[in-house]
Amino acid sequence: MSIHQIRVDGITPPAQNALLYETVTVVEGKPILREMVFSPDHQYIYLLSDKQVSRLPVESCEQYSSCSSCLGSGDPHCGWCVLFSKCSRQEACDRWEEPQHFNTRLDQCVDISVTPSNMSVTSPATQLTIRVQNVPALSGGVSCVFEELSETPGEVQAKGPVMCMSPSLRDLPTHTHSYGEKRVVQLSLRSTETGHQFISTSFIYYNCSVLNSCTSCVSSVFPCHWCKYRHICTNNLQDCSFQEGRVSNMEGCPQIIPTSDILVPAGMVRPITLRARNLPQPQSGQKNYECVFNIQGKVQRIPAVRFNSSCIQCQNTSYWYEGDEAGDLPVDFSIVWDGDFFIDKPASMKALLYKCEAQRSSCGQCLKAPSAFECGWCTESRKCLLRQHCPAAEQNWMHHGRHNLRCSHPRITKIDPLTGPREGGTRVTIEGENLGLQVKEIAYVQVAGVRCNPVPAQYISAERIVCDMAEALLPHSPGGPVELCIGVCSAEYRTLSTQTYSFVSPSFSRVRPEKGPVSGGTRLTVTGRHLDAGSAVTVYIDKEECLFVKRTNREIICITPASLSGSGPAPIRLMIDRAEVTNSETKYIYTEDPTITGIEPNWTILNGSTVITVTGTNLLTIQEPKVRAKYGGVETSNLCTVVNDSTMTCLAPGLVYGKPNPPEGALRPDEFGFIFDQVSSLLVLNSTPFTHYPNPTFDPLGNSGILEVKPGSPIILKGKNLIPAAPGTSRLNYTVLIGESPCLLTVSENQLLCDSPDLTGEQRVLIIVGGLEYSPGTLHIYSDSALTLPAIIGIGAGGGVLLIAIIAVLIAYKRKTRDADRTLKRLQLQMDNLESRVALECKEAFAELQTDIQELTNDMDGVKIPFLEYRNYTMRVMFPGIEEHPVLKELDSPANVEKALRLFSQLLNNKMFLLTFIHTLEAQRSFSMRDRGNVASLLMAALQGRMEYATVVLKQLLADLIEKNLENRNHPKLLLRRTESVAEKMLTNWFTFLLHRFLKECAGEPLFMLYCAIKQQMEKGPIDAITGEARYSLSEDKLIRQQIDYKQLTLMCIPPEGEAGTEVPVKVLNCDTVTQVKDKLLDAVYKGIPFSQRPQADDMDLEWRQGRLTRIILQDEDVTTKIESDWKRLNTLAHYQVTDGSLVALVQKQVSAYNIANSFTFTRSLSRYESLLRTSSSPDSLRSRAPMITPDQETGTKLWHLVKNHEHSDQREGDRGSKMVSEIYLTRLLATKGTLQKFVDDLFETVFSTAHRGSALPLAIKYMFDFLDEQADKRQISDPDVRHTWKSNCLPLRFWVNVIKNPQFVFDIHKSSITDACLSVVAQTFMDSCSTSEHRLGKDSPSNKLLYAKDIPNYKSWVERYYRDIAKMPSISDQDMDAYLVEQSRLHGTEFNTLSALSELYFYINKYKEEILTALDRDGYCRKHKLRHKLEQAINLMSGSS
Repeated sequence: MSIHQIRVDGITPPAQNALLYETVTVVEGKPILREMVFSPDHQYIYLLSDKQVSRLPVESCEQYSSCSSCLGSGDPHCGWCVLFSKCSRQEACDRWEEPQHFNTRLDQCVDISVTPSNMSVTSPATQLTIRVQNVPALSGGVSCVFEELSETPGEVQAKGPVMCMSPSLRDLPTHTHSYGEKRVVQLSLRSTETGHQFISTSFIYYNCSVLNSCTSCVSSVFPCHWCKYRHICTNNLQDCSFQEGRVSNMEGCPQIIPTSDILVPAGMVRPITLRARNLPQPQSGQKNYECVFNIQGKVQRIPAVRFNSSCIQCQNTSYWYEGDEAGDLPVDFSIVWDGDFFIDKPASMKALLYKCEAQRSSCGQCLKAPSAFECGWCTESRKCLLRQHCPAAEQNWMHHGRHNLRCSHPRITKIDPLTGPREGGTRVTIEGENLGLQVKEIAYVQVAGVRCNPVPAQYISAERIVCDMAEALLPHSPGGPVELCIGVCSAEYRTLSTQTYSFVSPSFSRVRPEKGPVSGGTRLTVTGRHLDAGSAVTVYIDKEECLFVKRTNREIICITPASLSGSGPAPIRLMIDRAEVTNSETKYIYTEDPTITGIEPNWTILNGSTVITVTGTNLLTIQEPKVRAKYGGVETSNLCTVVNDSTMTCLAPGLVYGKPNPPEGALRPDEFGFIFDQVSSLLVLNSTPFTHYPNPTFDPLGNSGILEVKPGSPIILKGKNLIPAAPGTSRLNYTVLIGESPCLLTVSENQLLCDSPDLTGEQRVLIIVGGLEYSPGTLHIYSDSALTLPAIIGIGAGGGVLLIAIIAVLIAYKRKTRDADRTLKRLQLQMDNLESRVALECKEAFAELQTDIQELTNDMDGVKIPFLEYRNYTMRVMFPGIEEHPVLKELDSPANVEKALRLFSQLLNNKMFLLTFIHTLEAQRSFSMRDRGNVASLLMAALQGRMEYATVVLKQLLADLIEKNLENRNHPKLLLRRTESVAEKMLTNWFTFLLHRFLKECAGEPLFMLYCAIKQQMEKGPIDAITGEARYSLSEDKLIRQQIDYKQLTLMCIPPEGEAGTEVPVKVLNCDTVTQVKDKLLDAVYKGIPFSQRPQADDMDLEWRQGRLTRIILQDEDVTTKIESDWKRLNTLAHYQVTDGSLVALVQKQVSAYNIANSFTFTRSLSRYESLLRTSSSPDSLRSRAPMITPDQETGTKLWHLVKNHEHSDQREGDRGSKMVSEIYLTRLLATKGTLQKFVDDLFETVFSTAHRGSALPLAIKYMFDFLDEQADKRQISDPDVRHTWKSNCLPLRFWVNVIKNPQFVFDIHKSSITDACLSVVAQTFMDSCSTSEHRLGKDSPSNKLLYAKDIPNYKSWVERYYRDIAKMPSISDQDMDAYLVEQSRLHGTEFNTLSALSELYFYINKYKEEILTALDRDGYCRKHKLRHKLEQAINLMSGSS
């Protein structure tokens, strides 16, 4: 409740008797009693509510911060203390009795003005005159405060004004530009006697120099002038070098005059002339004019010629924009001179760059283009072109200037609706192309043989005709297509639709619900047949229109209107266009509106959602009843459920209470009622008081939210407001859950007593009441008895068994010899050791799985992806392992060879010759698999500039391959499985070319993240430098199956040519070899640098720096290397005893006799190992092979690092014993797989998804999949598994598996042996995911298949969904695909040297000359076009050079 403070004396009009000047809230939600009393000093008033005494100050003057709010409040206790600038009581203001010190009238507020009110930032200090009114005598002195800039003494004049010096900003450059055109500074007067600022006003510093255009300069409110030859704005006219360069008004500004559209056809060379005003003539040393165009983010600068001060021309050039999505593109441009002096131009003035052909694929769309574009329809090429681009334009070019302009070959693509009543009136929409340019051209429209009259207002030129159907006179009109003519009904101008229109007779049989309230609002469903016919429907219920919602063939849904004739049955009538549909047997019954007679209980808590029971009448007629409340302008509602016609239950609505502290008493909503469809009488029930009590609150359990209790003991939950002070017997319904189990409750006003269920351990407590959930903490339930009866019995039985076992062992020991005793002890020791190792290994694997995932994900953030350039990427896929291929070099050859190769190129561009050439090569027994891949790659390199032609050839080769596969009766699923033909390798290269952008923008990131994750995870544990085995691996073949003791060290590395203080901390392992450490140091120092641009480990030495002078070079082999029998172990950090935090440096290797002698043996020993690594990383191998350890031929020693090769004959029994159960280490495969799972999932999800983070599916994939479906349809292959397998072999197997196994094809990185082995497992999983066959797995199955056994079914569902989604996508037309391929050729046509590729291909012409010439003779087409003769010409030219 609040107290109102009212003034009855000295009231000014318009208030007559009293003025309410303040309302203060005392106790929220509680009434104030009548008794109240003042304090003795009359400073406070004491008030009573039912439970508390409140003390309120009589006034709160300090709440007013300004003189106007203080004196305007009307509070008689408050006045303005001038020199202290505060609102206070009179006695709280020093020297209040002196004139003007304490003002009480609004017209006495202090007023201030300053002259001048502004100055330039470049001006010197200026004297200001400040006039103040309604202030006391300032004899004590004042100072002028300019915010934090300065404070200067003020000189008080005899007549009252104060004189001050303003600070100059020209000595403060930091303040000049950051504030823009003006900086507003608060100028305040400070009283010397009080030390308070008592009045403020705004003072402006303006800065002309930030205005960088003439128009903004001269239109400034400040005195700014423009120097047009210096292109600056200044307030000082002396800054302009000569008189004619000064501009002070808008008319004198150099500016481009706005003109109508500046039309620029894309690709056409033409000048652009612009009208201007006051263009300055560049002076000596100043650069001439330029036009600067910004087209799709690319800046194009064109020289311009200034004819005179009012005319400028951008010189002849052409302009272009990418893509055909827009027919025209507004382009921003500017005119500059002297490099960056802009001439003013309206911001909205732009050039319109346009392409006639874009978005105008038909004649009608073409001729609809604005006439100013000068586009016309070229009938010969069937394209929209400028006249210059149309051959024989006089006859072939249709444009706006022609008489009787009319597009032929109209086509209808869609009609809507497809059904309608015979009575007519249906408005039919016909869409298509070339549908006339004006509505008067529509000479004739018939829909299903019935006349249809065009509606001019809804006609869209060339694209849409809307017409109204006449009545169908035949009683059983059969229906039919739409027929129309443009101009005349000759064959060229007449068309029929492929869709047909039919006549139907709509009818309805029932409505539901059958009854509803007379106020309406019921969602009514009319059921019948053909209800979606026609173009418009109206439902009438007894002459009133039912508000339409939607309709289908079987239903119409509408919202009933209010009944004008009261309750009772009402007839239903439908109007579908001109057809009237009735049914005398079907009626809708209006019933009396529902009423509310009672609510029990009539209260809830602030949050609401407690159950209330509502009684009334006709409640069943309401479909979606709700209860509502409104408080403080915010409305809330909740749902109700109807039980029967007179009862329903509701969840009470809550109130939104805006204040931070909850109310102490009950609240009444401003409005309370029910939302019953359109029944407005129940929206507000003033007759039913409804109350909201404060929400219950609970204290936390114990001090820290944890309470220890015994099982079965009662739990006390303390709180407030647990039983609202509401009349009646209703109470809040509490539910308390201990863990998942409810407990029996006893509720009192301040606590809940809960009988806990019979549970032990930690259990969370949850309290639920009225939609609120509280968790006061956790119960720790402990048991008194440490041992249960079954446990005691078990211990007793175990003790007895143990006693018997001990006796048996003693007897056995006595009977055994001492040797047997020793053997037993040794075996026992081995078993204990083995058991502890198993336990330790499993525990480590589990711990690693939990900790590594988060750590690895964090390490991946912010890594830059080193993508290879397009040329390097394609070369690595097409010609793997070949660094400098001839197709990258210029061909240095005689003229006759070049001429021969160009002739050969023409032949290759003949489809029949190329197909004959390929088929002939494939028929030769000596034409190996390698030759097939080489020819396919050379062909794709040679045809890079003609990708659309290469695609046609590829499709034909694939079709031939499918035909051959079926003729040989091979299983269809084997198609494209292996690279046995030129077509298959061409397909790989085709995807390689066309998916490059997709890799860069989308799929490359998760692939690189997977590679980095594998590399980092592998390097977190030991990796054997000789065998390539690692502690962390996905491949069983590359798993270290021993316990390797190691420790992580952090080395401080000084980079090459780095100074002290530039150290980089790098994590390494003490078991790493020196070369492994160098690799890790280089990875850290050159993080983000492509591998090819970094120094290599072999070129660097590792120095261990101890103190200022001691520097030790660490090497894999040196004089300290340990040799045991014939095994030589590589040096590690542990061997050198390098400690954590050691300082190391990477330095350029110094070539010396000592270094050569030390490194020679190791280099020679590892040479075979390196060559095997290169073999194992080739794309053809799916499993990595461990290299054999080759003894050094001179010394006879074998190198080892972490594990010795145990296939040698000198293996000791003890070694084998340590590996007895090496399979326990297979758990590490699972831990590694779990750590990398997110990255594998991300890659697979990206590859097998049609929505790629905002990118569209690459056209090539959809196009090739549709081609394979089309081939399957043509050959009547209906087995979905075959189609699935074709697609899998075509894209995932041929492209993605290659890329996953060989990320070095896409990125500039180094792939190690262990990384290759892990990627092979991922690639195998990828292949299994694309397979349709079921893999039956058992204990003998390969570990890589068992590892992902649970994931593969999920991945398979992704693949199936991916193929299904692609099939549902709209097909890509050959025209769109050709345009895309042409664009790809344009972007990459110069990547390879075509003549070099042709020269390499010619090798096969030379090798199989006779066979190819014979094949050309046999083919009729080749004979007709004399292709043999042309090839012989090329052969003769080539042989002439030899």
